[in-house]
Amino acid sequence: MITLSGKGVYGGIVIGRLCFYKRENNEIPKYTVKNVENELIRFESTLKKAISDLKNLYKTALKEIDKESAAIFEIHGMMLEDEDFNNEIIDTIKHERINAEYAIFSASVKFSNMFESMDDSYMQARGADIRDISNRLISILLGKSSKDISLEQGDIICADDLTPSEAMSLDRGKVSAFVTSAGSASSHTAILAKSMGIPAVIGVGDDLMTLTDGAEAIVDGFSGKVYISPDAETSARMKDKRNADLQRKALLEEYKGLENITLDGKRIELFANIQCLQELPSVTSNDAGGIGLFRSEFLYMDRKDFPTEDEQYEVYKKVLSHMESKKVIIRTLDIGADKQADYFMLDKEENPALGLRAIRICLTRPDIFRPQLRALLRASVHGNLGIMFPMISSVSELKKTLTIVDDVKRELTAKGIPFCTATELGIMIETPAAAIISDILAPLVDFFSIGTNDLTQYTLALDRQNRLLDRFFEPHHEAVLRLIELTVNNAHAHGKWVGICGELGADVELTERFLRMGIDELSVSPSFILPLRDKIRKTNLQKEKGIRK
Repeated sequence: MITLSGKGVYGGIVIGRLCFYKRENNEIPKYTVKNVENELIRFESTLKKAISDLKNLYKTALKEIDKESAAIFEIHGMMLEDEDFNNEIIDTIKHERINAEYAIFSASVKFSNMFESMDDSYMQARGADIRDISNRLISILLGKSSKDISLEQGDIICADDLTPSEAMSLDRGKVSAFVTSAGSASSHTAILAKSMGIPAVIGVGDDLMTLTDGAEAIVDGFSGKVYISPDAETSARMKDKRNADLQRKALLEEYKGLENITLDGKRIELFANIQCLQELPSVTSNDAGGIGLFRSEFLYMDRKDFPTEDEQYEVYKKVLSHMESKKVIIRTLDIGADKQADYFMLDKEENPALGLRAIRICLTRPDIFRPQLRALLRASVHGNLGIMFPMISSVSELKKTLTIVDDVKRELTAKGIPFCTATELGIMIETPAAAIISDILAPLVDFFSIGTNDLTQYTLALDRQNRLLDRFFEPHHEAVLRLIELTVNNAHAHGKWVGICGELGADVELTERFLRMGIDELSVSPSFILPLRDKIRKTNLQKEKGIRK
């Protein structure tokens, strides 16, 4: 038996045979063109066809899967219309007088390398999208159609990586799982796997590509393990795990529409964390009570310049309108640290996690902050909006922030632009400083949301991006839990509600303790909503509390 380890991006246990996705080894020709204008026309014609093909893929995905998956091809269409990308190709054809295929290939290498060199995993994954749209253009120019692959029912598709186009070309009725040697959990192919409900394990390493078609395998999308030619003991254990998972999913479906209430009557809100419009269907399908964290910084990433006020307004309006009267909490720009955008022109920092990030950027760059606040307040009339400010660590920071908000409100009023005057304003508690002075901060805001990822990092003095420190990382550290409880007590003393929007919110080992603390809301990835509801509804806080961890 061979065991491969990677990252599970969609849970499930699959037993089947390996089937490798083999691509044609396209040689990219390079030659000098005599007529540059004709070559530019050739490129423009190919570009139009590629955009048309993506529109058809969008319609197919919309019909066969969901809006989230369909939006991937809409995004690819937008990438094909990107001026920087197209100008790079056009300039290469003009100045080097070379053929369109090689000009596209050259641009693809340049742009994909640029994205993949970034620190943020989401941005790294955009490199795969660049290669996908480039391969589409090159295939059209070379006159090659998409490759068919012979599949049998229940096959496990294996590849070095899969592009969204390749994933969509497969017979989804026969594919039972995806396994790739490379890839990212933030990739659009990973999103497709989730939307299609197909267990997937990515990044298992190059050993995968040494295997052959037809080998028996078990894919564990929960643990990220892939077992090749499994022994009898492993097969039995995985079959038991698969049966338990199927029973669990059937039971969870029964929790849709039910309240988040303990056996003894304690209620709590369960909201969803999202970062783009494409995740809205999963918020609805998992029965979230609202959105507790919309990461607005992703509007600023994967682009060459700042989003305009109107661009932001349209996105915020869509989120609020989709959720109707349900609460939507949008976090203002949290760029910096592990999320970077070159056009911000931020100085290189020795320790960006402790540097110019989040609210610190907003307070030093009102030209960035004020348009976002105007867009948010304008959108507030379309739903139930809450605005949340990240990385507040002092009273002076909060007061400066609220002064700017008041100034923007006066500006909108003077121009006769409507906004909801009852919009709640809150802050994230992400530093020990904010937790310790939460009794002073609470009177100034409407709510707190505890970002446990950063709170843990700063409390334990551990860089959460440094994988070498994983063994020292203790998310259940008593210091972190005490800071959370202190924050809850101080918020409630001033009549303010408090939630958790970090990863600890989804940790069912801590759910009972959070309920006992009095946490009012947990905001987690959509897929964790129903498992948390299950845990909450089976908890009885009137039982003996037992010994704290």
